[in-house]
Amino acid sequence: MFTGIVEELGVVDALERQSDAVRLTVRATTVLEDTGLGDSISVNGCCLTVAERTDATWTADVMAETLAKTGLGSLTPGDRVNLERAVTAGTRLGGHLVQGHVDAVGHVIRREPGEHWDVVTISMPRDLAPYLVDKGSVTVDGVSLTVVEAGDAEFTVSLIPETLRRTTLGFRSPGDAVNLEVDVIGKYVARQLELREAAAR
Repeated sequence: MFTGIVEELGVVDALERQSDAVRLTVRATTVLEDTGLGDSISVNGCCLTVAERTDATWTADVMAETLAKTGLGSLTPGDRVNLERAVTAGTRLGGHLVQGHVDAVGHVIRREPGEHWDVVTISMPRDLAPYLVDKGSVTVDGVSLTVVEAGDAEFTVSLIPETLRRTTLGFRSPGDAVNLEVDVIGKYVARQLELREAAAR
């Protein structure tokens, strides 16, 4: 479990492409401070397990299902990625509850730079629309954000200077793909209502 508060920008060091997987190595500092084998680290919002580590890098195996559901398969060496370690019992919940289970890939539609923040519009599959509400939470590339306006196939977020400086969202351009995770609480509520409605028929 994560909070969507990015700890650092890592750099993709290597990708070893296998028949049905990718072995991803990321160069980092902060997230390696207390990380051991088997620990979880979010990479652009996708929960990965540390399989190897050195003083400066860590490696994870990315399976075919993850490659199909996220944008991790399009990474190349030198790309910057958002990194966050899994929360602990004493961690401040600065964002919202994030599982690191990407629901879909969206795309940046447009950016509207402002004096103090950027307003960014992002596309999403229509089946995610019921889970987004104005002023609700959404995770974009692992970053916990507040939805400004939720539509049927897109939504907008405002990026403050701190987010622009510390995450990959500061340099995403129209057309770029981003990993999306909707609020898990909304998914549970929707599922309960669906089951209740089915039972009432």
